[in-house]
Amino acid sequence: MAKKYDVYGIGNALVDMEFEVTADFLDKASISKGVMTLVDEARQTEIITTLHGIQHKRSCGGSAANTMIAVSQFGGKSFYSCKVASDETGDFYFKDLMDNGVETNLSTSSLEPGITGKCIVLITPDADRTMNTFLGITQTISPKEIVEEGIKNSNYVYIEGYLVASPTGKEAAIKARKCAEANNVKTALTFSDVNMVNFFSDGLSEMIGSGVDLLFCNEAEAFAYTKTNNLVDAAKILKKIAKKFSVTLGPKGAFVYDGENEIHVLTTQVEAIDTNGAGDLYAGAFLYAINSGISYSEAAKLGCSASSLLVTQFGARLKKEQVLEIKAKTL
Repeated sequence: MAKKYDVYGIGNALVDMEFEVTADFLDKASISKGVMTLVDEARQTEIITTLHGIQHKRSCGGSAANTMIAVSQFGGKSFYSCKVASDETGDFYFKDLMDNGVETNLSTSSLEPGITGKCIVLITPDADRTMNTFLGITQTISPKEIVEEGIKNSNYVYIEGYLVASPTGKEAAIKARKCAEANNVKTALTFSDVNMVNFFSDGLSEMIGSGVDLLFCNEAEAFAYTKTNNLVDAAKILKKIAKKFSVTLGPKGAFVYDGENEIHVLTTQVEAIDTNGAGDLYAGAFLYAINSGISYSEAAKLGCSASSLLVTQFGARLKKEQVLEIKAKTL
């Protein structure tokens, strides 16, 4: 019997605010380039007041949210568990999820007082993305936000690695994995960011438990977690924690293990201007594809095609018509 959802995601709900800045600005503001750094509200406000870059439109984000929206855009069915506050930003977030066809545990009547999390995304001319995140109320995401019936009615549970930074977020991730395992639902996890691996490796191992069905990471995260410096050695270790995995390699494409074969997928070479959200979109396209019975090799090609287009424009999402065009060309 077909499940109601292809993918049930859980992660931090953050409204993304994207700015174009110079590398010099990052230096002067003492901001670590190319990674996600957690900051308090005062620090985030300080950064915003000194910004003179070009601002692009805000959107509901957080890594797993971007992935669930991508699953929906490609034609799949997704559910997203998260936590926002009963403020203007929280209302915006809820509406944006709904407008993108993603079902959620949120309802306007159940939102708690507080401040919805925000992420300043700083894009430098080399297309790198640097994030400074104030988690706000999403720092208190907990097992209460898990909808067990939603998990039972899904093919996959997709867990965002950023949850490891919050004790209750880590608990929620572990509960989601255990619920999935108990109900024969496949588990997928993304490392999310090399800082999560560098500073919370033990917590990520707790979230992984005895192993997940599918792991997403990029090359830097793979090397950091496995303490290796090449894909051959990294793959040997990743196979111990994941039945299958996909390692994105930026302009070099992706390295995929489908449980039997190691596959290297090349991607179209493009002039990148903004890499924000590329990994999230890749995961969404990939998850949509494998839920549609498509091979891991073809799923990786779809993910690479979508990400290659995304990095040529600003923002963490493609337009629906762009997604449908890529789907028609690739599949």
